[in-house]
Amino acid sequence: MDRDDRDDPFGDFFEEIERMMNEMAGSGHGTEDAGFGSETHVDAYATEESVRLVADLPAVSKEQLSLQCDGEALTISAASDRREYDETVELPATVDERSGEATFNNGVLEVEFDRDDDSASIDVA
Repeated sequence: MDRDDRDDPFGDFFEEIERMMNEMAGSGHGTEDAGFGSETHVDAYATEESVRLVADLPAVSKEQLSLQCDGEALTISAASDRREYDETVELPATVDERSGEATFNNGVLEVEFDRDDDSASIDVA
């Protein structure tokens, strides 16, 4: 017996859920080489003395990571045989880019910088 899908009140609902889950998992159309996409999460924290970033980078080794900082943004690049990742994260405060220290353990990257508070004061005449 053939089933008439028009009689299924949940058909469209479940198809929409499946479509959204595929998008979140990065398996939607046109995302074959989209990098880490939704699998990557970067958080930035600022204190009085420092700025700290934590990034989830699954399926990457320490040797595949490249970090660049200009004092206002951090660029995280990684390439493995399965994935590529390249993202620039705006920092919540200006940092001394030469003070950066990074650790990478089990796919979690942590980078910490000293804040750079060398702003020039301007005298009003």
